[in-house]
Amino acid sequence: MNFETEHLMAPDSVLAAGTATKKFAIPQLRAAVKGQVVTADNADYDTARAVFYGGIDRRPAAIVRVANAHDVAQVVNFARENGVELAVRSGGHSVAGHGVSEGGIVLDLSAMKQLAIDVEQRTAWAETGLTAGEYTAAAGAHGLATGFGDTGSVGIGGITLGGGVGFLVRKYGLTIDDLLAAEIVTADGQILQVDDHNHPDLFWAIRGGGGNFGVVTRFKLRLHAVPQIVGGMLFLPATPELVLRFVELAEAAPEELSTIANVMVAPPMPFIPAEHHGKLITMAFLVYAGDVEAGERAIAPFRALATPIADMVRPMTYPEMYPPEQAGYHPVAAARTMFLDGIGQREVDVIFENIKASNAQMAVAQLRVLGGAMARVPNEATAYAHRQRKIMANVAALYQNPAEKARHEAWAADFAAALTQGKAGAYSNFLGDEGQARVREAYPGSTWDRLVKIKAQYDPTNLFHLNQNIPPAGAKK
Repeated sequence: MNFETEHLMAPDSVLAAGTATKKFAIPQLRAAVKGQVVTADNADYDTARAVFYGGIDRRPAAIVRVANAHDVAQVVNFARENGVELAVRSGGHSVAGHGVSEGGIVLDLSAMKQLAIDVEQRTAWAETGLTAGEYTAAAGAHGLATGFGDTGSVGIGGITLGGGVGFLVRKYGLTIDDLLAAEIVTADGQILQVDDHNHPDLFWAIRGGGGNFGVVTRFKLRLHAVPQIVGGMLFLPATPELVLRFVELAEAAPEELSTIANVMVAPPMPFIPAEHHGKLITMAFLVYAGDVEAGERAIAPFRALATPIADMVRPMTYPEMYPPEQAGYHPVAAARTMFLDGIGQREVDVIFENIKASNAQMAVAQLRVLGGAMARVPNEATAYAHRQRKIMANVAALYQNPAEKARHEAWAADFAAALTQGKAGAYSNFLGDEGQARVREAYPGSTWDRLVKIKAQYDPTNLFHLNQNIPPAGAKK
């Protein structure tokens, strides 16, 4: 839906997105909530509407920095009753830019950061404005952790609802495997407590089904004892043979070890020797969640693959895997995600051929070996239905010039098509704006059928559609 700037009638009155006559009053919205309402006449409007990824320049009519679940319910009711498009944002890392609306309302959860940790029971109630880094630092002070992703600035709301594939995935599974309960505001403005016994269908759906079913305001999460890890970045040369062997080692490694391998051109980072800048490298993240001596033994074969270009792997606390990020970093990327059932000579040849062919600012192929704890959960237990897939692969081209978008998008699409092994599949958290067929790949078979029925029950008008959308059963195609 589009909302042109000339539709602003006055600072206190705007047209609802997608309508020609209907107005909604900003004072009415301000009066309904405790939190701050930011509009185009506020000095921090441009900051408030920005999301993580660059190249997304949408102008919402209002951004509401909600203060609590009651605020959330008020905004949901207001958007529904006024026919206004609603975007929901936790950390703003949606690849497709779903955290901001053109002309609608942004429900911004970032001010909701309450966290109550029960050290004895190893559980935490966490509001969904927290980032993965903030939660991990607070839990880490007690030697505890919940697995999220690999980026500290990601909001725990979005990453959890999509599944949560990160540094602890092989040892402790997906984030949703540690989700015990949630508080959610549904499309009719109700605030519900959901778990295995209360609204179990809705609880099933939010474990992998994304933000389709409501606005989650709090999670109850299980914590694990992770007092120390062996982890960090290991930079190795990049050859097809090395990448093949890396994947073999990752698959054979103990479950305590999770890895991410990135085949890419070396950027001019200060810890990479200058003679490697601009050359192909393997940048790997390794996290061993267990005994330090055992961790060093598990990582030794990776170090032995070749003389490391840089070795930053060491005993550390788990929160150290989320270092401070560069302020103002808003990458623009063309990207695709998929699952693979193995990596052979064909796949590595495709990877190296396509990385070398790109003229993007940075081109990367990422390989995440899965398995372990996440694979022992039945597919039907949650809405994340890719438990037995062996490897998650992501390809991306980062660029700056908007005029180059078509070229890099074509490169990413062709690369993904060449790499795909025939069996469809996608991780919703890494999907861009790729169309309904790709969303269906994220929720195969009976998972999709069950989700559309639950969507029809809790959001029959598809109020929550700025996401990897699952239309309600009976909706027009």
